[in-house]
Amino acid sequence: MVLDTTYYNKEHKNLLENFVGKSYTLFEALRRRGIGSKRMIVKNVSQNLNFVLNTISDINYANIELRKKGILIHITKGLINYTWAVPFYHLVIYKTNGFSIHAQGKFIQFEKSKNFYENRAFISSILDEKIRYDEQYKPPLS
Repeated sequence: MVLDTTYYNKEHKNLLENFVGKSYTLFEALRRRGIGSKRMIVKNVSQNLNFVLNTISDINYANIELRKKGILIHITKGLINYTWAVPFYHLVIYKTNGFSIHAQGKFIQFEKSKNFYENRAFISSILDEKIRYDEQYKPPLS
């Protein structure tokens, strides 16, 4: 689900909380050593996400926010902000020539730059949270 979050909208806030959970409190964020990534350079997106990229030759940036039941990917297009909500049960992460997130028939690929290396600890914490989330729904062994 991709939303235009340039301006505050209470309906969008409720929709995101239902989809990927509530945001962490300040104390929880400090205990986790951060719940957001530094901005990363977007290298490529799927066709159905093409509308969130700048049409002129400009660098596209995005950052990731960790939520209790998923992640939010915040993409900036000029003065417009888009948010892609990805629950953990849809989330697939690939590490190839960079780093890419796939979900809901869409993907976003990030460049392997200095910012990528700064965000490695955060990306591994996302994977740890996904594993914890998946463990809740693991079928019992027979």
